[in-house]
Amino acid sequence: MQLAFILYKYFPYGGLQRDFLRIALECQQRGHAIRVYTPIWEGEVPAGFEVVVVPVKALFNHRRNEKLSAWVQADLAKRPVDRVIGFNKMPGLDVYYAADGCFEDKAQTLRNPLYRQWSRYKHFAAYERAVFAPESKTQILMISEVQQPLFVKHYATPAERFHLLPPGIAADRRAPTNASEIRAGFRAEFQLAEDDLLLVQIGSGFKTKGLDRSLKAVAALPAALKKRTRLMVIGQDDPRAFLLQVKALGIGEQVRILKGRSDIPRFLLGADLLIHPAYNENTGTVLLEALVAGLPVLVTDICGYAHYISEADAGCVLPSPFAQTQLSAQLAKLLDDPDQRAHWSRHGLAFAASADLYSMPQRAADVILGDGA
Repeated sequence: MQLAFILYKYFPYGGLQRDFLRIALECQQRGHAIRVYTPIWEGEVPAGFEVVVVPVKALFNHRRNEKLSAWVQADLAKRPVDRVIGFNKMPGLDVYYAADGCFEDKAQTLRNPLYRQWSRYKHFAAYERAVFAPESKTQILMISEVQQPLFVKHYATPAERFHLLPPGIAADRRAPTNASEIRAGFRAEFQLAEDDLLLVQIGSGFKTKGLDRSLKAVAALPAALKKRTRLMVIGQDDPRAFLLQVKALGIGEQVRILKGRSDIPRFLLGADLLIHPAYNENTGTVLLEALVAGLPVLVTDICGYAHYISEADAGCVLPSPFAQTQLSAQLAKLLDDPDQRAHWSRHGLAFAASADLYSMPQRAADVILGDGA
């Protein structure tokens, strides 16, 4: 079959983008042709992919989205395909990959009622309804079970259109047999002493991921512990506001902010703790990437995949409502307790060996192709 995938932006380090690529590659490996529509493509194009960089621009994102939809529909009319798969909500999809939570629920619970008078709200509400309305035929690939009841609440979407996927953790995130050698080499490269403690925070969208909370927690560490601690932050985002916060908190010696990169497994093996105090997170793939690497996790319960950390006994899940003092206290406690971290590391590795954390691309391809072909 000829398949068309649509997404608003592709870059190599985004969670949605990596999921898209692995699903598209799985479909290609099963013998199907891949066409991709996107206004922004950064990075290499996989062999055999037809990438159509759609020439649309607009001052506002929702206007750009509308232009994109119109352009793609016109092109599909000239060059039809067998399936249309979207990684953002939009009309005309056969299959939608639900990387984002329920927009309507956020609009009603987190926004001023006046917000619903704006054109931006009307656009995103209409595009979400096009996917989830009862009369829509779009099949929905869910990666967060906590979001499905919200979509049903607002749209009465039939249950049979939802397909809950297992996580799709890449095999290269699992701790290899020479993990200790990789760790030693990594720590030597970054000049980390034997008793230095390395925190990592990984993910694009620093504000949503709670980087400000992490910086405050590092600044609040007892002096002796703070001196031994380093925080490496990795992600595609503008760091300027957070660099100012680092300076204001006086932790310039402790913090490095790096751009997105492809060698994340080395950081997971070289670190002592992953910190992820997100404000909002549909899933949080990096939590499971840390778990399968044997890296303990400190995370807020708002993240969709946080329950795996609890089930595996592989870290600490902070309950809602969030309290900065609790995060700071837990961070200090965990950094000062190597036995607890070792316990969580062992449990994470054991869970990684027994749970299905890897088959998302295969299950998604089964739905897209309709018959598992």
